[in-house]
Amino acid sequence: MEGMDEDEFDAFYAAAFPRLTGQLFAFTGDLGEAQDVVQEAFVRAWDRRHRLMADDAPEAWVRTVAMRLAVSRWRRAKRWLELVRHSPPPEATPGPGPDRTALVAALRQLPESQRMAVVLHHLCDLSVEQVASETGAPVGTVKARLSRGRAALARHLAVDEAEEPAWEGGGHVR
Repeated sequence: MEGMDEDEFDAFYAAAFPRLTGQLFAFTGDLGEAQDVVQEAFVRAWDRRHRLMADDAPEAWVRTVAMRLAVSRWRRAKRWLELVRHSPPPEATPGPGPDRTALVAALRQLPESQRMAVVLHHLCDLSVEQVASETGAPVGTVKARLSRGRAALARHLAVDEAEEPAWEGGGHVR
């Protein structure tokens, strides 16, 4: 089977970049970081575009690479972030609404493995089996991570709701 030519890759990039950036934003909580890791993943995809069609799931490949890049950047930056976290983040240009912001903030409280499972399953609409395949974890482990992640999100969002009554629901999280 033949890989993508340049036009096919450009069309794939145009269609998938915004969606993947949104998914990685939910994972990282930082739009600039999300754009950076998705861009880097697409650079790597470009280098292997002649083999990408054989994968039959180029978007999943790019998302997996972007997630791994985000995780490794997160680990390298963790100590530095601990110092910075005590000062409030700068005001961003117009961004997501308060419900999305509350969800992203709650997601950031989850352990990395739970956050990845929740983002892939609920925001990327992957099945439990697909999440297992992308993360390399057994299906039972993914189900446990989803269950614990949802419970923790419900707690975090309930706290946020108590502090900020403007945010409603938590319906996105189920």
